[in-house]
Amino acid sequence: MGSSIDKLKLRILSKPTDFTYQEARRLLNNLGYTEHNKGKTSGSRVAFYREMDGDLILLHKPHPGDEMDRGSVVSLRNHLLEKGDLYE
Repeated sequence: MGSSIDKLKLRILSKPTDFTYQEARRLLNNLGYTEHNKGKTSGSRVAFYREMDGDLILLHKPHPGDEMDRGSVVSLRNHLLEKGDLYE
């Protein structure tokens, strides 16, 4: 596994405490998800939609920093495992 996306997949599998929103966005974009902000009132809530299977993932964009909380990382990891986008 040499590509940067493969490294991101391995990284999220380990449930890191310093996984960033930018890393999640990059991984999801690579997996076919498109980022959609829900308008000015959405605050930090961002939807990622994948048209090919209609899958929707909602993430909270962290602020003031970029690191996601551990629960969000674990939820995202588990969702991607269930969808077959990650393999342990």
